[in-house]
Amino acid sequence: MAFSSDSVQVFLAALDHGSFSAAARALSRVPSAVSMTIAHLEAELDVQLFDRSGREPRPTAAARALEPQARLLAGQLQQLNAQALALTQGLEERLTLAIAPELLASRWTEALAALAQEHPLLQIEVLAAPQVDALALLHSGRAQLALVFERPSIDGREGFQEVATETLVAVMAPQHPVLVAARSAVQARGAPPEDAMLREEHLTTTRQIVVASRDLAQTDPRFVFARHHWRTDNHLAALGLIEAGLGWGWQPRALVQSRIEAGRLVEMPFENLSNGTALWVDVVWSKERPLGLGAARFVALMRDNRALQADLA
Repeated sequence: MAFSSDSVQVFLAALDHGSFSAAARALSRVPSAVSMTIAHLEAELDVQLFDRSGREPRPTAAARALEPQARLLAGQLQQLNAQALALTQGLEERLTLAIAPELLASRWTEALAALAQEHPLLQIEVLAAPQVDALALLHSGRAQLALVFERPSIDGREGFQEVATETLVAVMAPQHPVLVAARSAVQARGAPPEDAMLREEHLTTTRQIVVASRDLAQTDPRFVFARHHWRTDNHLAALGLIEAGLGWGWQPRALVQSRIEAGRLVEMPFENLSNGTALWVDVVWSKERPLGLGAARFVALMRDNRALQADLA
């Protein structure tokens, strides 16, 4: 094999520093060692890489043609060495993040992008699962981190960092019969349809669409108001059902704002209560397993992003 990690390093040093002697100084070697390495490389390739007819060797067209791939290889070797070092320092082979599907529109990709810059060879896996299932993945060891809403009580097995807030709003389709009936009633009294209001009993008597675990025994009572509800483990399925006028549901405002602006959904207008519940968003890990280097860095990046957003606000 003509090129090796060492010969690539010497070749690029000669290109970057303009002479074999300058390359030797940069590499802490004697000039003859650099010259010999280049000569052996040329012999192996059967091509002249440097024109030695002048005072200093000048790269040939062949050398310039090989330069881009040589730099790519050098960069890959650098990443590989950095990855190997990070693994000895506790970097995971793979970092798995389980996310409650309602939070997929929140600001978590920025932290992953920064983490990828620092550890480009780290394997990342993102799983979307209802909150109960995301936490189950965490405790089983299938995921190292979970991005979920605040829990109703503290679990001693869990460590967590608050990283954001999300506002859940009750939404339904503009053509939902409950809303259509309310608008017709106010129009009959001579008022514009946008004056139509609902009451809290509409939350309990109207079918609700719930994003919940596949385990029927697992349901967060904080967000199930209706006596009759349909459930799904997928936020897009929930939105599709709500948009089709088949029920109302709690959804993060950040997730549904574009649909509201497009007229596909409306925030349910209430006469006697405000529509909106602010909840903390947490990154959660298991105290029963050590937090790896990548997971710990992701938590720190999410915490820093929250602080930055607070400063900008």
